[in-house]
Amino acid sequence: MSFLRRRSGQPAGPDFDVLAMDPGDWPGDYQAMILAGQDGSCQGIFLQYDLLGGRGPAMLIGNVPQESPARESEDGVPLEARQLLASLENEEPVDFVSAEDFPVLLGDDLLIVRKVKVSEERLYCSQFGRSDGVQVTIASWDRPISDDLYQLLKPLPAEMFQ
Repeated sequence: MSFLRRRSGQPAGPDFDVLAMDPGDWPGDYQAMILAGQDGSCQGIFLQYDLLGGRGPAMLIGNVPQESPARESEDGVPLEARQLLASLENEEPVDFVSAEDFPVLLGDDLLIVRKVKVSEERLYCSQFGRSDGVQVTIASWDRPISDDLYQLLKPLPAEMFQ
């Protein structure tokens, strides 16, 4: 993932590449959300992918820079997992159960993915850090996250977020 790096001189939007699945490759709808800091800085970009037929959210991918308070979780449950559950109107309490690191081979690169297990068994969550310090978190509802998904992730055009 060494091709990912911070941008410089961007007049608006995030100053980092947003790594996600290209919305044009997704068969359903998607939404992009920007988490702005009090100073107007970008504290995270989140893309939510919905299923066809209005059956609700299927996956949420977050890109959160190092300095963002959104990376901190007091209870170990990632913000993206909570956001996905809220969009599903699932109000059941969710607790952190465990986390384990797994290697994923991406071409010639080795990606270490942290799989987070929570008490809601239909929620799958994984995280990895990029070479630019941005943390990517994938939360998926009712579908396990396979190693193939990481192959589909790529930087999206900056214009999407301006």
